[in-house]
Amino acid sequence: MEEAPLKITLAVGGEPIYEQIKAQIRVRILGGELKEGQVMPSIRALAKGLKIGIITAKRAYDDLCAEGFLVSMQGKGVFVNGYDRQAAHDYAAAEFSRRVQSAVGYARENNLFDGEIENILAEIGNECTRN
Repeated sequence: MEEAPLKITLAVGGEPIYEQIKAQIRVRILGGELKEGQVMPSIRALAKGLKIGIITAKRAYDDLCAEGFLVSMQGKGVFVNGYDRQAAHDYAAAEFSRRVQSAVGYARENNLFDGEIENILAEIGNECTRN
């Protein structure tokens, strides 16, 4: 099977590189752009193409394998794994919850009150429904 084309854009600063790679691959799998069974670029090819370290590329692939989005076959390569839509939904909900908890923790550390936090979240929700 043909190797999956990967167009990954990395931003300097902010989120770690391996997290950016994981997020972009995950979105392409969930969106159907990367199909079950497609061969992913080797770790070395990914690292070379993105001009990053092999350890960073390996971390991204290892995490995606642990999450069930990719599967690694010794001596054959890394492939897009079939995924369960409910499992993908559950993963997204858990990740969203983790990120909101982190944001709420930040807000509380900086003396924002529950009412202010709720107003901000409601405003963000309203902005998202308008777009």
